[in-house]
Amino acid sequence: MSVRPILALVTGALLVTALVGASATATASRTTCGADVAGNGGYTYAGHQARDRGHGVRATISAIRAPNVVAGHVAGWVGVGGPGQGPNGEDSWLQVGIASVPGVEPFVYAEITRGGRYPRFVLLEEAVPVGESHRLAVLEIARRPGWWRVWVDGKPAIGPIHLRGSSGRWAPIATAESWNGGQVACNRFSFRFERVLVSYGGGGAWRPFVPGYDFLDGAYKLRPLAAAPAVTGIYTRRLAEGGPLPYAFVASSR
Repeated sequence: MSVRPILALVTGALLVTALVGASATATASRTTCGADVAGNGGYTYAGHQARDRGHGVRATISAIRAPNVVAGHVAGWVGVGGPGQGPNGEDSWLQVGIASVPGVEPFVYAEITRGGRYPRFVLLEEAVPVGESHRLAVLEIARRPGWWRVWVDGKPAIGPIHLRGSSGRWAPIATAESWNGGQVACNRFSFRFERVLVSYGGGGAWRPFVPGYDFLDGAYKLRPLAAAPAVTGIYTRRLAEGGPLPYAFVASSR
């Protein structure tokens, strides 16, 4: 399928809503598959919000099982911001991930939302095979507070993005999500998140991701693959090759 038909399809379907601002660990809402959760517009989630605020987030993400999307979309993404998180309560967020909609192979996308504007969808890579991983990140630019970039596999994917009032305000998120398209639909997914890291400074001062809040709706599952580091050791523990200690998990539907 050419890029234009995919964009036409996805721009209408993939208006992804980020999760932020929880005052406590999100409770697991035990709902029927495909049902709305607490009036959340048909969005359901399985993932984590970082304990601390940061200047970026990155993860190696893959769909480890072929998504089965009956209606709406599924996605596994990392990002910052969310509804009401911008200046004066405006919607403001930035995210990058792997998603799928009905009849389309998984793809890499970015989404940008700024106050007073509709979310902007950007298709970055088509036809991502099941099991193929991509290193995805959103990161504030060094010495340019409030300016961000989306990175895919170590390269900037789109030009600098200005998110007013964003510097140092948001706790990053790594999560899978499903949107049922306004129908009673059971979408199936399984996303693997590896080497999940948070930047504590512009330009990439990467440290291990430490979960603060869990998002876990319905019968979704979060399976840790590598434990988060002890809080006391977050700045000192390292892998043998000298990189940050990883955090990893799998987020999946039933």
